[in-house]
Amino acid sequence: MKTKITELLGIEYPVIQGGMAWVAEYRLASAVSEAGGLGLIGAGGAPAEFVREQIQKAREVTGKPFGVNIMLMNPEADAIARVVVEEGVKVVTTGAGNPGKYMAMWKEAGVRVIPVVASVAMAKMMERAGADAVVAEGMESGGHIGQLTTMTLVPQVVDGVGIPVIAAGGIADGRGFAAARMLGAEAVQIGTRFVVAKESIAHENYKKKIIGAKDIDSEVTGMSHGHPVRQLRNQMSREYLKLEKAGAPFEELEQLTLGSLRKAVVDGDTVNGTLMAGQIAGMIHKEQTCSEIVREIMAEYEEIMSSFRN
Repeated sequence: MKTKITELLGIEYPVIQGGMAWVAEYRLASAVSEAGGLGLIGAGGAPAEFVREQIQKAREVTGKPFGVNIMLMNPEADAIARVVVEEGVKVVTTGAGNPGKYMAMWKEAGVRVIPVVASVAMAKMMERAGADAVVAEGMESGGHIGQLTTMTLVPQVVDGVGIPVIAAGGIADGRGFAAARMLGAEAVQIGTRFVVAKESIAHENYKKKIIGAKDIDSEVTGMSHGHPVRQLRNQMSREYLKLEKAGAPFEELEQLTLGSLRKAVVDGDTVNGTLMAGQIAGMIHKEQTCSEIVREIMAEYEEIMSSFRN
């Protein structure tokens, strides 16, 4: 399937795996790339040398394109930006900041730069800075979110910029993919469904929580201090919301969640860990390989589109 994104990135299908901290390491990224999509290594808050090791390991198991997601609030973001160039990675997605200061270095090295945005203004700013595409991510997604839904954000970003737009947030199957294409997106980015992929290192307890989730089982913490995070409801999120409602300072709330994503992903602590997941968790009912996920999404999409043609 050809779109502006498949041609830009040299991939078979316009399906991009989200760069989820702790989850998106080389095994998941390489499996998605091998399936024909674009796998991403999520740098999160990791040291630069760890990211370098992940890149090298991914290259050992796949010859297909893959990328790195850089969380720009990482204290080692400068070093990671250089590692990307040194290791010859050709695609970077960014979040939590403006990648402008790295743009010249990345462009000179032939890196495709794709920032994640939550507003039209940010998308336009990234286009002016030299971005090759943007990921327009709606608030249905898991983890850190913006204020607009995918349905409203994507078409406005598509209308607002001249570069390709990738839709993210609330997309898990061929129906979501088809909807995103109708809104003008050239590709989709998927996170939550890949958390439960067989190649994902996420703890089985975490995966089971997503697979067992209902449509109303996610909630958002941190709205009052401007750092909203979507996750599955558990004891930790309930305690957080209780303290937040009582007006607890940001520092106290931050202490409550310190290391909580690692607890969920690595330790399988579904009580005190942050179970980041999007609103589509209720649509995910089984663990599959990345190849099965990509093939199923594309088959569903083709069936939908053929029904329109008929």
